[in-house]
Amino acid sequence: MTRDPVTIQADAPIREAAALLRKHNIGGLPVMEGDRLVGMITESDILRLLQTGRISDDLWLPSPLEVIEVPIREFINWEKTRRALTSIGDREVRMVMSQPPVTISDDADIEEAASLMLSRKIARLPVMRGDTLVGIVARSDIIRGIAQEGA
Repeated sequence: MTRDPVTIQADAPIREAAALLRKHNIGGLPVMEGDRLVGMITESDILRLLQTGRISDDLWLPSPLEVIEVPIREFINWEKTRRALTSIGDREVRMVMSQPPVTISDDADIEEAASLMLSRKIARLPVMRGDTLVGIVARSDIIRGIAQEGA
């Protein structure tokens, strides 16, 4: 496991979470309220905010006379997209985090962690000692642990 994982507070903006994920090259962060673990935020949680849904009913193909309108419509669509992305970044992490967090005790073994990850379809587990977050175990940690057992 990784000890003292990078965390984020529940009231932090999503853009801060995205920046931490990128800076540390990780896929998820434990979400804290003070020193209490309250959830997890992952790349998938953030990407889900960008789902566009189905194609709009107002899809149109321009006639030769309407071709001049295309750049104007594209500019308007870009402005809507820019505003939506700004709005997403300003939201609090608590609005999109997965909760309650699936956790594992620090005295659990690697098989238990792998089984829990597979059954819950998750890629990382906060590691707890009582009510205190002491680490995080990711799929790559399990693979590394199995490889070291065989060496």
